[in-house]
Amino acid sequence: FVSYQVEILDWETKKQLCFLDKVEPNATIREIRLMFHKLYPRWYPARQSIKLDPKGKSLRDEEILQHLPVGTTATLYFKDLGPQIGWTTVFLIEYTGPLFIYFLFYFRMTLVYGLDERFTSSPHPVVNLACICHSFHYIKRLIETVFVHRFSRGTMPLRKIVKNCLYYWGFAAWLAYYINHPLYTPPSYGKKQINFAVIMFLLCEAGNFSIHVALSDLRRNGSKTRKIPYPTKNPFTWLFFFVSCPNYTYEVGTWISFTIMTQCVPVGLFTLLCFIQMTIWAKDKHYTYLREFKDYPSHRMPIIPFLL
Repeated sequence: FVSYQVEILDWETKKQLCFLDKVEPNATIREIRLMFHKLYPRWYPARQSIKLDPKGKSLRDEEILQHLPVGTTATLYFKDLGPQIGWTTVFLIEYTGPLFIYFLFYFRMTLVYGLDERFTSSPHPVVNLACICHSFHYIKRLIETVFVHRFSRGTMPLRKIVKNCLYYWGFAAWLAYYINHPLYTPPSYGKKQINFAVIMFLLCEAGNFSIHVALSDLRRNGSKTRKIPYPTKNPFTWLFFFVSCPNYTYEVGTWISFTIMTQCVPVGLFTLLCFIQMTIWAKDKHYTYLREFKDYPSHRMPIIPFLL
């Protein structure tokens, strides 16, 4: 076979960083990353972005050298992505914070409200219910992170963990402060409103979990190849008939129900921001599906059936 020569340049300065000789045609980008790592140990594979064009997208690990639009002397560009952290660790940190932060307010710690013993518990049952639902949501997320999720990308930049934690932890503190405040006012329509919200909450949580399991099953053998998700026998997955990212649809539904249950402005604002962010993610994934699969169902919408 004809061997390849691979030249790797810095994406900004265009300075040559290394020249790999006698590279096999069927070598993957992952194998090229490992070769580069041997020459530059500080740049481990997860830190490397290898591109065909300095301003282009990073090549995927599974892409094969001879299938790329290059000659037998290939020029690739390297960009340092900075220190990385594994996605499992990211989610464990992000979701553990809100779980424990909420309890600081639920148990009316004196350092939070500075009240005497007469105000150490709430007279409203919905406050206890809200704590149970909030805790259940994040415990479910932690369990999914460990036992269900399979990540196509192994890491994210370490610098982003601070921003993500500020978002999740900060909002958990803000909404918990108001829900557990001694002056908290329960929902206007009482038990009917609360019971409706609890049923909606549980259905959305079950739906969200079902979608995560279905997506995980697409990569059961450790494959990172993207596949079209389809509905299964589980009725909660039938939302795949109408949207590309039903996990986000159910997630937004969870927070809408929590907003109805608590009738709290900070929860409503958090729900709105969740919807905006998840709509952005859903659109991105939806258009990726459309680009990659010619037979992708044309009637699907990103997040809301028939609308958005």
